Parts: sequence; structure tokens; C-alpha cells
Amino acid sequence: MIRRRLTRLLPSLILLALAACGPPADAPPADAPPITATEILWDVWGVPHVFAPDVARLSYAHGWAQARSHGDLLLRLLGQARGRAAEYWGAEHLDSDRWVHTMGIPARARAWLAAQEPVYREALDAFARGINDYAAAHAEAIDDGVEAVLPVTAADVLAHVQRSIHFTFVVSPDDVRGARRGWSAGSNAWAVAPSRSASGHAMLVANPHLPWLDLFTWFEVQLVTPEVNVSGATLIGSPFVGIGFNDRLGWTHTVNAHDGADLYELELEGGGYRFDGEVRAFETETLALKVKRDDGSLSEETLEVRRSVHGPVVAEEGGKALALRVVGLDRPALFAQYWDMARATGLEEFEAAQRRLQMPMFTVVYADRDGHVMHLFGGLTPKRPAGDWSAWSGVVPGTSSENLWTETHPYADLPRAVDPPSGWLQNANDPPWTTTFPAVLDAGDYPPYMAPRFMHLRAQQSAQMLMDDESISFDELVTYKLSSRMRLAERVLDDVAAAVAAHGSERARRALAVLEAWDLTADAESRGGVLFAELAHELRRAGVGFAVAWDEQRPLETPDGFADPAAAAAALDRAAAAVEERHGALDVAWGDVYRLRRGGVDLPANGGPDALGIFRVVNYRVNDGTAEAFGGDSYVAVVEFSDPVRARALLSYGNASQPGSPHVGDQLALFARKELRPVWRTREEIEANLEARETF
Repeated sequence: MIRRRLTRLLPSLILLALAACGPPADAPPADAPPITATEILWDVWGVPHVFAPDVARLSYAHGWAQARSHGDLLLRLLGQARGRAAEYWGAEHLDSDRWVHTMGIPARARAWLAAQEPVYREALDAFARGINDYAAAHAEAIDDGVEAVLPVTAADVLAHVQRSIHFTFVVSPDDVRGARRGWSAGSNAWAVAPSRSASGHAMLVANPHLPWLDLFTWFEVQLVTPEVNVSGATLIGSPFVGIGFNDRLGWTHTVNAHDGADLYELELEGGGYRFDGEVRAFETETLALKVKRDDGSLSEETLEVRRSVHGPVVAEEGGKALALRVVGLDRPALFAQYWDMARATGLEEFEAAQRRLQMPMFTVVYADRDGHVMHLFGGLTPKRPAGDWSAWSGVVPGTSSENLWTETHPYADLPRAVDPPSGWLQNANDPPWTTTFPAVLDAGDYPPYMAPRFMHLRAQQSAQMLMDDESISFDELVTYKLSSRMRLAERVLDDVAAAVAAHGSERARRALAVLEAWDLTADAESRGGVLFAELAHELRRAGVGFAVAWDEQRPLETPDGFADPAAAAAALDRAAAAVEERHGALDVAWGDVYRLRRGGVDLPANGGPDALGIFRVVNYRVNDGTAEAFGGDSYVAVVEFSDPVRARALLSYGNASQPGSPHVGDQLALFARKELRPVWRTREEIEANLEARETF
């Protein structure tokens, strides 16, 4: 047991913190003993349950817990957000440092820190101290290569939040370069109202899909003070629970079809740029970036940052330049908003927190014990002068103030659905118009640039599963969440058969027999999914399109058919040849090819890529002839708002990345068996499943 005494808060500051936070909301039961000490109770899955008297001491222990589970990764991310990665680790990190400084992240983080309310400033400082104190007490557990980042500060934490949210999710360097992102972001979310629930209680499914590495890594935690009792997950390095639930309500996020950044094309002239008929000078700043050489010595590189009225210049060529404008850079109170969300007791309080609009993007899907469900197209959408989604998706002319947005839409303007007649809401990264059927949101009621109009196959599968069951039990909801059925196969297998009958080779006919005997899933033992995934790849590579495009009048039945059946039959022939060559049989089992590997674990996988219309998304990369999972289903939580709340969860890759931790990959066995584990929230449950205890 490690004992540490926190003496940094004077009694007056504690009183100030409690007063600022308001009356207790989701507090422990009245007969529970008061929280007088700060403790971390680590359960057998490596999930920390943090109990503390106030938000500052809670944040200290939260920082400590993140450092214990992910110390090397955490320090590396904070060093990158500081804009000194090349100084610590070499020239291969220069692009990252240039991006961070061109976006102004470190300076803005310091300004954000100065703007915090006192209680949250104290909490952010405490979170950073918790990281530092863990690293000092356990120096042997921290890699020597990241120790140069120590000590970290609260400003580093806010810089990391900006780099992750505003300058990776809202807009990334790949977006600026016009390249395909090297990572995929997606999620599923469901809210089921009592009218659709077998138990009469509202239910929520949280299911982000992110790469299983780097700043996309989730950390599961429970945070408890006299006013908050929230369980859920946060992206590593973040000081607040990003997706969570308490005893009365819960929320989750998906990456919404949202446009919160624009590239403006500038016409250069006379050392400046033309704007509203005159030449304006850039604001300029010259920075010296240190770079670590192979011999350990340091060199310097000069970075000149230029800013127009639109934002920083990110590219220049042929008398033109591109400047980037991003929403949310004037919203420093993310911690405060998420703390208020965590301590809310019902929809009214939760929406009061949402109205602050400190988070620049993300769909919010919500459910509560009172039976309310909500879908909010969240974040900050610029008030643009005209144009539709496509007009603002490319480069925008930057020579006139007519195109320069300066405001964002208030909460009242955002697409929002509450308690629909259907009794259910879903989002699978589709626009808000398809959140339920019959539809309750009309895209025509909103500016045409607010969100596009489409519904991809995963979203169709999401909606169909909810539509098909009028009385959904908790266990059924878990089963549906873990479904690996391929919507694309359901949609086109009859067209494949027709194409092969008319144009198919002998090998294509053998392949069709395998597909017709297949169960249409990507379960580990399923035979036919490997072949169909290869067929889908060949169809995309050959540019074989649908005969019928997606139609918003028939959102769950389109697209359909092949525009070129002969090309589709030829694609199946090529797919069959490739599968036979690689695996020796057309009916190879999915789990023989697709694998779950981490921390010495190597298991057959289930689930597959979004493009196949699978709700259980898993993305793979080829490694030694097999495909290894590296992203997709990451954190999953299924919650029923009964009394007491009932929840099951899974963090696919385990709740630690630190070398030597037993929790690196320890949940993959559950993933392979398509199981979730119980979420323990009471002291009695936690103590019965205790691995370690730390008291401060």
C-alpha cells in the first residue's frame, strides 16, 4: 500500500470548490460512509475506482492512475502537445512540432489555463501533480526515453486536449494535406426508451471505434466524490470522463458528420495577402525548434508562423496560400462542462451543461432513469453566409469578408431529437436525419451546410436491429451490439448470384456456393466471410458501383444492385483466386485469418470493417499472412437505468499499455468470446473483486 498525504488545498479553497460545484447530485447513497480519504481501488481488470473528498484530490488520484496504467504513452503524448517532441526524440517528430506550434497550441493552452474557474484550475494542477508524483515514486516503471518530459503541467494537459480534439478530430494534418487520414474514427450509439425496453427502463449503448494506439487510447475509470459518481472512459491524458454514466443518466459520443474547420485560399501580394480589396500584412512569429541529433546534442530549426484574419497559414504555392480556421478555440471550459454532465441528475441539468458548447464536435446520445432519450448533433457549427455541405467541404475563397464566418450556431439551432415516437435513437456516424424511423428531423429545416444527407450500410444495420425488436431486453441489447452480420452481404448476395449465373467462371460458381452456404457474419468460426471481404475489396478496386444509388426516400433499402454485373462476376473470380492462393481453401474460417493480438495474446477475431456494413467494427492490418486487429470496437458499455443501474462493459485491448502490466490485452479473451464484463460501482462489489488499493 502506498500512502501519500495531500496538503496542497487550504480549507478555504476546499469550501470554495464545493460551493462552486453546487449541491450534491449523483452522490453515494445516504447510508454510505462519508469520503474522508483519497483512495484508488483497482479491480481485477485494472479499472481504478477513485474515491476522494473533492474534485482536486480526485483529479490528483486520476492523474496518478493514468500514469500507473499508461505512463510511457501519457508522457510521450504530453511532450508532443508541448511542441518539443523533436527535442526529446529526434527529427522524425519535427512535423508534429511544426503542426503544434503553427496551430498555436502551447500558447493557447496557457491562456486557457489562466481562464479557468479557481476550482477547475486547482483540479487541473492536481491532475498534473498526480502524474509527476507517480513518475517520481516509480521512476523504475517509466521509460528513460520519456522522462525528459517531466515535470508536466496543467497547461500541458490542456495542450494535449486541444491537440487531440481540435487538431486531430475536428481537423488533422492529413485533412490539410488533402490526404486520406492514416486513422479512422467512428462509433455506434443507441438510446432505447422505456416504451421499447422489455424492463420498462431506458438503456444506452456506448461504442466508440478508434485505433488501438496513441492518443486514441481509452482509459476506463470510476470517479467518486460526495457530489459525483461517474463510471466510463476517457481518452488517455484527458482529466475528465468523456463517455460515462452515473446512477441516473448516461451519455456517449460518436464522431458526427460535422464541419468545424475551413481552408481559405489567399492571394499573396507584396508580402501580404489580398482581403476586401486591399493588401493586408500577416501577423508573424518566429520560433526556434530544438532537434535532438543522433549523438544526443541539439540543433535548432527556425519556424516562421504567419497568420491571416482567417487563421494560420498551413501551405503556400504559386502565389497562393491556405489559411486554416477552426471552431472552439475560444472555449476553454471543457473540464467544467464535463464535470457538470457527470453530476447532472436528469435531462434538464444535462442540457444546461451541453448549452455551454465547450466541446467543438461530436454527436451526443443520452438516456436516463426518468425514461428520456436524446440525440444531439453537438459541437460548434459555423454560421456560414450561404452554400451547402459540398460548397464548404473544399477550399473556400479567402479574398473577401463575405466568406469569413465569425460566429457559430447556438444550442437552439442544433438538430436535436428527444423522446421520439419510435422509442429508439441511433447514430453510427451518419447525419442526424436518420437517427430514428419514422424520421423526426427534417434536413430541410436546417441550413444546408449543417450536415450532409446519406446513410451508410453500418447505420442501416444499426437502425434495422432496433426496428426489428419491439421489446428489447438488456441481454438482447448486448447480443445486438456484438453482432457481426454484414449488411453489404445481405444487400448484394442475390445480385452476386445473378451476375455469376449470367457471366461467371467455374471458379466463380464454386465461390458462389460457399457464399450461399455462409451465415453472413464475421464470427470467428464463420466460413465465407473471408471470401466475401475479398470480393468487396475487388469490387471497390475495379470501381464496380451500385445500380441504384442511396435514396433518402428508401434509406434502408438502398443502394442496391450492380451497375456492371459482368464486372461483378469477374471480381468474384479474382477474389476466389486470391483466397485459394493465400489460404488453400475458399471456406477458410474468419478467425483463422483475422486475429486479436496484444501482450502475448493471439486469439481468433470476430467483427470486421465498416465498409462491409458490420455493426461490430474491427479494422485490420496484414501481418505475417494474417490480418491483425488494430482498431474499431474499443470501449463498449451497455447500461440499463434501473435502480440500481445495471451495466456491462469491455475495453477491448485492456486498461493498460505500460510494459509489464497484466492488463495489457487481458480483455481480448472476452472480446474473442463476444462477452462483456460487469461494471462494479459499489464499494461492496469493488472490494469483492479487488486487485490493489492505494491510499493518499
